[in-house]
Amino acid sequence: MVRDLFERIEQDKGPLGKWADKAEGYYVFPKLEGPISNRMSFNGKKVVTWSINDYLGLANHPEVLKADGESAKEDGLAYPMGARMMSGHTKYHEQLEEECAAFVAKEAAYLVNFGYQGIVSAIDALVSKDDIIVYDMDTHACIIDGVRLHSGKRFVYRHNDIESCEKNLKRATRMAEKTGGGILLVSEGVFGMRGEQGRLKEIVALKQKYNFRLLVDDAHGFGTLGEGGRGTGFEQGVQDEIDVYFATFAKSMAGFGAFFAGNKDVIQYLQYNMRSQMFAKSLPMPMVKGALKRLDMIRTMPELKDKLWEITNGLQSGLRNAGFDIGTTQTCITPVYLKGEIPEAMAMVHDLRENHGVFCSIVVYPVIPKGLIILRLIPTARHTMEDVNETIVAFSAIREKLENGTYKKVAEEMILE
Repeated sequence: MVRDLFERIEQDKGPLGKWADKAEGYYVFPKLEGPISNRMSFNGKKVVTWSINDYLGLANHPEVLKADGESAKEDGLAYPMGARMMSGHTKYHEQLEEECAAFVAKEAAYLVNFGYQGIVSAIDALVSKDDIIVYDMDTHACIIDGVRLHSGKRFVYRHNDIESCEKNLKRATRMAEKTGGGILLVSEGVFGMRGEQGRLKEIVALKQKYNFRLLVDDAHGFGTLGEGGRGTGFEQGVQDEIDVYFATFAKSMAGFGAFFAGNKDVIQYLQYNMRSQMFAKSLPMPMVKGALKRLDMIRTMPELKDKLWEITNGLQSGLRNAGFDIGTTQTCITPVYLKGEIPEAMAMVHDLRENHGVFCSIVVYPVIPKGLIILRLIPTARHTMEDVNETIVAFSAIREKLENGTYKKVAEEMILE
């Protein structure tokens, strides 16, 4: 008997999906409204917003709005039509690639439409069935999905654990000697959940002992770290040793799209072998011209990055002084670690948003282990120290209720409703 495909779906919607009826529209798929800024509207109230990846405050900067608007008016959202290889190529796409490559000190660059799609497709293109992938267990979902496409062997090492990394490089080396393949090591420049930098300097040092190539996803490092915002490789002094560098326009650039950078041969290979780009419509002109403006502002306006770090340092030192565990973040990403289950987290976040006017992302199982809650804050150049102080006061109030069982009782009543 053949089972109805949808029977399983109807019976089990997954660890997050089972909360959909109570969570959707508020805890998940929430609607933040109004201009992108440090304070936006949610559920009819103004809230301090810590969930927007607009690190440098460019989303609604007058110069950015002007560039986006002028291109939309002149070019429309459809131009250029078609995939880059066929009819969607322009001199502005070339210019953006050249400027991105120069900014991150690489020989060449290649634009992709979306970061997630790009990483998945790049990993698929870079390795064959005989090659071996070694990757950090805490890498972003896009990297995990790219690794899953790999038909060959892969080894995962403990997060930022160089001893574990080397152990798995040894295993990969033995395997590659049998298959005749090569080794691709994948790490993030900045781990988006914990806020830790990848240990790129130590990883690069392992190249003296093992033959591998290094792919770094620097979505959160680009624009926020290193000299002039050039990324984690510059921050750690190892940019030259990163073989394939990736950054997205969705964070510091406040847009969409992304790019890969490396030596000319590898980038040209990606241009002709990344299926997600070969068969996808080109990046629309307003985003290309808009990205050129954004990149120019990052280069010429260092005060944006300075303001971001002023807020970041104030927020993180304030939270630590108030007794909060923010882990070992070395970047702008600020995780606040608390203990509790999903229903308690829902009750706590409702209180935080409705009664304290603070909106931040909530991270629970299955993204992190059961029993742990992360309130994830993303500071931007638009935030103020008033925002910081209000948030710390609010967090102190909700922590007390979480610890004394108030939210557990509220959660039980929610479940019974």
